[in-house]
Amino acid sequence: MAVIARLRGTVLEAYPNRLVVDVHGVGYEVHVPLSTFDRLHAAEGLPVDLRTHLHIRETAQTLYGFASEEERDVFLLLIDRVSGIGPAIAMAVLSGMPVPHFKTAVVSGDVTALSRIKGIGKKTAERIVLELKDKVGVAETWQDAAAGQMSVGAADAELALIALGYKQVEARKAVRKVLDADPAAPAESLVRGALRHLQG
Repeated sequence: MAVIARLRGTVLEAYPNRLVVDVHGVGYEVHVPLSTFDRLHAAEGLPVDLRTHLHIRETAQTLYGFASEEERDVFLLLIDRVSGIGPAIAMAVLSGMPVPHFKTAVVSGDVTALSRIKGIGKKTAERIVLELKDKVGVAETWQDAAAGQMSVGAADAELALIALGYKQVEARKAVRKVLDADPAAPAESLVRGALRHLQG
């Protein structure tokens, strides 16, 4: 089955949590968080470019769309790395809090801020903080980027690799190898180059 990773087309229908995007005559229904809807100013007839994730269950195939790689990475980290969190809660997180605020809340362990998000109780907020900090090392990457110890592009590449299932230590090592060869490489090139190292 083909994976739909990106969608570029024209908006046929626009609702705050859902878009229908026309791509060469085919209408794709895409579920989007409010953050994406607001950022794109999505309206009928306008062009859109979405990063996407196709979520497959026994009874349904649902396409989720995001305005940025950063939003999609957070979505994937939540559904893949935090026990008990599915797409609905991950979308609630993105709709209820900008990604930079979410990162800050995880890094600082601010359960109160996370539990203010509609649909997120205190126990779920605690689980998000605990599992993203302890199991994945995501918070450390965010912290290092905020402190200027690594570039935003390197941090984004590292997080993308973590979202793909790699450990933070191996992701950082692979990204550094690419940066040693090309210090000005953008995030997408860093990810591609790091994957070559990791899969080689």
